[in-house]
Amino acid sequence: MKINAVFEGGGVKGIALAGAVSAAESRGIEFHQVAGTSSGAIIAALVASGYQAEEMKAIIEATPFRAFLQRSKLFDAKVVGPAVRLLLKKGLYSGEALENWMHKLLLAKGIRNFGDLKKNQLRIIASDISQRKLLVLPDDIAQYGIDPQHLAISKAVRMSTSIPYFFDPVIIRKTADKRLPNETFAEQFVYVVDGGLLSNFPLWIFDHDDVPALDSMIPTVGFQLVGRGSSKPNTIYGPLTMFKALFSTMMDAHDERYIEEVNRFRTIKIPTLGVSITQFDIPLETSRLLYDSGKQAGERFFDKWRLNDYKQDYVQHVLRNNKAIII
Repeated sequence: MKINAVFEGGGVKGIALAGAVSAAESRGIEFHQVAGTSSGAIIAALVASGYQAEEMKAIIEATPFRAFLQRSKLFDAKVVGPAVRLLLKKGLYSGEALENWMHKLLLAKGIRNFGDLKKNQLRIIASDISQRKLLVLPDDIAQYGIDPQHLAISKAVRMSTSIPYFFDPVIIRKTADKRLPNETFAEQFVYVVDGGLLSNFPLWIFDHDDVPALDSMIPTVGFQLVGRGSSKPNTIYGPLTMFKALFSTMMDAHDERYIEEVNRFRTIKIPTLGVSITQFDIPLETSRLLYDSGKQAGERFFDKWRLNDYKQDYVQHVLRNNKAIII
């Protein structure tokens, strides 16, 4: 059986998503199309390029995520250095290390650009904060004069994982034919950051505005990371910790009401054991516990999941909620 899968963002907690993928694989489920935000975009890209859950587990366990926190020693001076970098680069750390890591993993499977995959096989969510809009990549990159098929998947993943103020935004210059009349030089550039800013769990992405042919429909299953990053409150010392607290709060609660009310029947809820989004020094044992948490949550979900029940729930909850059902 085939499903479409949507993976929620959650920083280093993303290994739990790989555990849930393992549960699906063990039941012979194949992934038709996949989508994701932030760390969910990483998992979606790996799944689309042919990685199995156990491979992803090994990769994540072998990766020192603190190595992604890359910046020049010039900006390492206590207090002043990070503040200066934030002022100049718009982020505390470069996202290049993560992008290069992703590029190498994809290249190992013979994948570079979206054109190397089937059409619509992979979709990644990012946020254009210059023009205040959500981007579904690769298609929406055409708005800036870039061929969607030539967009590097690793670049799209970097866009989707660029936590505001934590990682540098990805800056895109629009091609001449996409610029508006009388646009200033500065207005030719757009800043793209983490997709979680606008939709951390884009479960809507495979939905249709009309009634699908139920006999041939491919169900959508969401892989959602649940549980607050920590039971402790965010401690705010200054502007940098305030921005971090603001984003972590948003990532915890974003889309939550929508999921609770409408989409319980198609959402795997994966406990994240109190791990925070930016806990880049996560111990190996905790990483393994997260993977097991995802695997167990996936097994519980698929043990009860039935395609006929899904079709009925889809019509009742999704189509009627969108006022698109034809009676």
